Parts: sequence; C-alpha cells; structure tokens
Amino acid sequence: MRSSALLLLALLGAATQAKDTGLAYVSSEKNNTITMVDAKTYAVVGTIKTCKRPRHLHVMPGGEKMMVACGDSNAADIIDLAARKSLGTVPLGDDPEAFDLSPDGKFAYVSAEEDGALNVFDLAAKKLVKSVPVGKEPEGVITSPDGKRVYVTSEVANMVHVIDTASFEVLKNIQVGKRPRRFAFSADGTELWVSNELGASVSIISTKDLNVVDTVRFELKGMRADDITPVGIERSRDGKTMYVGLGRANHVAFVDAATRKVGSLVLVGKRAWGVGQNRDGSKLFVVNGLSDDMTIVDTAAAKPLKTVPVGRVPYMVVVDG
Repeated sequence: MRSSALLLLALLGAATQAKDTGLAYVSSEKNNTITMVDAKTYAVVGTIKTCKRPRHLHVMPGGEKMMVACGDSNAADIIDLAARKSLGTVPLGDDPEAFDLSPDGKFAYVSAEEDGALNVFDLAAKKLVKSVPVGKEPEGVITSPDGKRVYVTSEVANMVHVIDTASFEVLKNIQVGKRPRRFAFSADGTELWVSNELGASVSIISTKDLNVVDTVRFELKGMRADDITPVGIERSRDGKTMYVGLGRANHVAFVDAATRKVGSLVLVGKRAWGVGQNRDGSKLFVVNGLSDDMTIVDTAAAKPLKTVPVGRVPYMVVVDG
C-alpha cells in the first residue's frame, strides 16, 4: 500500500512544467482521446490518448496537469500537459461524468448518477472518503471559490443541492428549472447561474439566501421551446456576459449578466454543448456534440470565425491560452 501511495503522489505531483500551452483541449467520448487545437490559428495539432469515454475536464492547480473523468473506465486520467501523455489513473467510482476539485486540488467532488450521490475522493490516498446522498441522477458539480460549499444539480428532482464541505451535510435543496445541468458563478460570487436543459432557461440563485431570484428564458424564432436545450454555461472574463450553449437549438446565447437580457444568438454546429473561452476572452470555443466539431466565435462581434473537427461526440473544452 505504501508503494502504491508513493506512486500516486508521483503521478499527481511530478509532471513536467507546462503553463500557457496556447491550446484548447476537447474530450471525445467515442475516440477516447483529447483533441488539441491551437487557440490562435485554430489548427488541430494532435491528440492525447486517454481512458474510455472521456468527458469532464479540469486543469489541476498549478496548471501543469489536467484531470479527465472517463465514464467507461470508472476513473480519472491524469494528463501531463507538457509531455502530452497520461501519467496514470485515479479511481472515481462507477460512470463518473461531471466533477470539480477543491481549491487546493486534494479532493475531487464527483456526481455519481447511479448512486444518487456526490462522491468525495481523496486523490493522493486514491480513496473514496465520503458519499453524500442527493437527488436522482446528479449531474453538474461546482465548488464555491472559497471551497466551503459544493453545489450539485439533480436532473430528475429538478434541484440544486448545496453541500457544506466541512460537515458534508446538505444545507439546502433548491428547486430550479427542468433538468438542471451546468453552473457558472457571477463575477462577484453573489449569484450562481444554472442551465435547465429541458426548461429552455437558466435559473439564477442567490448564494447568500440560497433562493432562486430570477429566471432567464430563451426563445428562437421558428423554434419550439423543447428544441432549446441549454447545457454549457461560461462567464465572460470581464464578468459582463454569460455565454450559454443552447444544445439542439445549435446556437450560443450571449446574456447580459446585469440586466439578465438575452442579446446575441450565434449560430454554431449541431447540439452546442460545452463552452469555453481563451484567456483574454476575445474568443469563445463551442463544442458541438452531434456534428463532431467545435466552432470558434469572436465575442466582440458575436460572429463565428471557424469550425474545426475535434473527434466523435465531443463533450467539453478547456482553453489554456
């Protein structure tokens, strides 16, 4: 056991130095790879082999490694971003999908859909330390900036569960829209925006009162509400805009964070799913799950610039540049 623990510590802590790689990383569920796209030229520059059915991605504290949840491997792959290869895996329980990390990178908070729980893993010890029951089919996970709370969506219960990370008690269950999926905090942290995939909307939660304070609803001319399926959501670098991928509506919406009004609607690929942006916020990267590509959008002009192939059934993008 001692040798196993030492090996894992080496995997988590000894990657080659790599920061500001200038790449966008896209997980491909069917290819079992991460596609690398140059964030300036939009050229595909290579792929990284990973475990089976990679989905959610997070760059780990320090910026040298990336953690990838692989649903069919019941594990996370730890990727050395400089060497562009896997350092090894960490078990994450059955069918992991979405997760977030504690601010210090020691713990992974993972939604366990089959168990109806939030599972907490100690990454160095390679061990499950807590399983917190929540609603059926938990999905999105986000840690508060101070690390004191974790928020989890439940697709079936249409709720957001608020969990204290010291006691692992559920502080509150908040009713939101139909089939909540992903999160984004406002710039000052006083609001938590939640995409509702089957509600054609975003619920806005006060992080102080833990109540829904507003709802943003999406409409597209000539399109039924049930064809508008928001999932991915990202706050702009200046905090003024929320970008929301509208799923089967094949658009990304620009929402004014202050007025909560929907502005530009930009046509992208089929099933606009994951969204990310480059470091200065000038470009938005939108993963299109049914057209197997990614559209790069100029955020100032609200216009698509280019669409590039990124593997079969792309799921999420993280931009490091």
